[in-house]
Amino acid sequence: MALLTIFTPAYNRVGTLVRTYESLLKQDCKDFVWLIVDDGSTDNTSQLVREWQSNDNGFEIRYIYKENGGMHTAHNTAYENIDTELNVCIDSDDELADGAVSCIQKLWSDVDRQKYAGIIGLDADMNSGKVIGTDFPDNIKETTLCAFYDAGGVGDKKLVYRTDIMKALPPYPVFGNEKYVSLGWKYQLCDQKYKLVTTNTILCNVEYQADGSSMNMLRQYRRNPNGFAFIRKENLKYIKSKKRNFIDCIHYVSSSIFAKNRHFIGESPKKVMTVLAIPFGVALNIYIRIKTRKSK
Repeated sequence: MALLTIFTPAYNRVGTLVRTYESLLKQDCKDFVWLIVDDGSTDNTSQLVREWQSNDNGFEIRYIYKENGGMHTAHNTAYENIDTELNVCIDSDDELADGAVSCIQKLWSDVDRQKYAGIIGLDADMNSGKVIGTDFPDNIKETTLCAFYDAGGVGDKKLVYRTDIMKALPPYPVFGNEKYVSLGWKYQLCDQKYKLVTTNTILCNVEYQADGSSMNMLRQYRRNPNGFAFIRKENLKYIKSKKRNFIDCIHYVSSSIFAKNRHFIGESPKKVMTVLAIPFGVALNIYIRIKTRKSK
């Protein structure tokens, strides 16, 4: 059995999924499975994947179609179906960096596999080749994702996780017709028990799309208030910084107003701080309404 599953959630990204596929073909080690989770695409993604499955790729391609539910539900489906020791998400508009599979295998063979949750490496800009954000300090050989950012680390990082840990954690919640819950929630839960092995190797080349969730956050915020309120409450449970707690309370108030949740104070892990944040949360809610009134 292969060591690694590379999984790719895809929603109407047939134009960019090709380059993801081509980056996998260029790997010098083909000891992996590629799992494509089609999140309700209406383009010809399924036809294209069937063509690829008929090729002599050197690696197995698996394909699962599901109704559109958002990135977090695609991750839920992926974790339910992965059977390799490790997994990594490569988005449908990104490329696996040359030699990434070999790097992951070498790193993982040199560590205590039961001690760590996986590996954390670098993302780079697909066009410039520059690392996104900051490298890991040379003296830091292990970290949690939260600890990296708390220490001043910047930028998206590529996360390779043990599948047994991801399966043991609860799935991302689903809120009615909403289609967004922060993927960072499961990573935050994992941080409570395990660290990640660091590498300053570029594992993924990324390009942020104009229609991607990261480029449309205010609209996502308004359309998915329960999902956003959920992650703010979870942050209040685990993050120790009072400054960050107050910011999360402000956003929690704002999202709760969008969600029309009258019980948000009682449901908050930090009730007094939530009450103090109400005026600021109301102001944020008004600001977002103004900025998104043409794109609800």
